[in-house]
Amino acid sequence: MSGAADAAASRVRDAYGPEDLSSVPAFSGGFINFGHWEGIPLDRPLTADDRVRSERNLYRRVLRTLPARGRAVEVGCGLGLGGALALEEFGFRSVTGLDIHPEQLARARRVNARLLAREPWRLRFVQGAAERLPFPDGEFDALYSVEAAQHFPYLAGFARESARVLRPGGGLAVTSFFLPDGADGAAASLAARLDSFAEGLDIAHPLGTLLTALGEAGLTDVRGESIGAHVWPGFDRYLSGVELPVTWPRNFLTSYREGLLDYYVVTARRPTDGA
Repeated sequence: MSGAADAAASRVRDAYGPEDLSSVPAFSGGFINFGHWEGIPLDRPLTADDRVRSERNLYRRVLRTLPARGRAVEVGCGLGLGGALALEEFGFRSVTGLDIHPEQLARARRVNARLLAREPWRLRFVQGAAERLPFPDGEFDALYSVEAAQHFPYLAGFARESARVLRPGGGLAVTSFFLPDGADGAAASLAARLDSFAEGLDIAHPLGTLLTALGEAGLTDVRGESIGAHVWPGFDRYLSGVELPVTWPRNFLTSYREGLLDYYVVTARRPTDGA
């Protein structure tokens, strides 16, 4: 690993380890995502309840794209709140939350202690990396990831592993922020505007890199849909009413409006045998 890659990995570990990003006011509710704000009025002051609703809605936007309701794995599960939502609202048989950060997994187990005690077979948490999933071939009916792929250093490895652990006919859904078509040279501009890119916490992946990687891994029906119009304006509107120690997160909306960055839902499926 290069010096820059080491520094980026260290920054990610700090953010999700001792710094506990889930405790930052901008991520009220602990979901650690920017939210999907469709249906939430933005012409009035936004509340912490609105923020949590947006975060839960982003999970709903992803989970409803998955065709199967059997065994699911979430890659980059954070506090495991999305896994609990998947079980409660979408009827998955079981959810495995995977995260590379042991501190996050410890927090997830504490947050979900009641569910783990009541139905331990339905929810579990496992440590592992996105490009080296610690599961057998064909283990899951569905794989999803919510606002974690911007941290993955090797999208091709993530794609290959996702295809491997999905059963034939299984579905994948990933949501995160990527460079849109035509903005492949935007990494330097993003680093100048957004500290998370400058520090290596976020990686300026072009959307096409992920779409190509999923197709090359053998997945089909690969699609990327922009949902930025339902993410960035609402998130920025919420930030305008929160006391922030820094101002740079307000530049996400500007970067979106200038075509440097967008937010996507990416879906794909593993073909059935003979398909």
